[in-house]
Amino acid sequence: QVQLVESGGGLVQAGGSLRLSCTASARAFSNYAMGWFRQAPGKERELVAVISPTGGTYEPDSRFTVSRDNAKNMVYLQMNSLKPEDTAVYYCALGPVVSRDERQYTSWGQGTQVTVSS
Repeated sequence: QVQLVESGGGLVQAGGSLRLSCTASARAFSNYAMGWFRQAPGKERELVAVISPTGGTYEPDSRFTVSRDNAKNMVYLQMNSLKPEDTAVYYCALGPVVSRDERQYTSWGQGTQVTVSS
């Protein structure tokens, strides 16, 4: 059973930065794709970034940068120039293939709250 634990969320003013971390208990972590998703109140969960096992990334918003350290079983999300509309619960997810579709991810963390004040 894979466990994912996010950390690093909190309250930040607009224009500030946060770095989220996710630690995974998975064996052979380096074989898996990792995704960051978020869900704001009343909205559907949406993709934030994806990183392949070898470090290839998909980051639709240039303010956000995903990275990973396979030696430490960690994945990170650096978030810069934060806006109030970035307020959401942020989740990391693990899956066997690189995908923008959340249904392809088989393990999820419990989420970490990010709140951006104006």
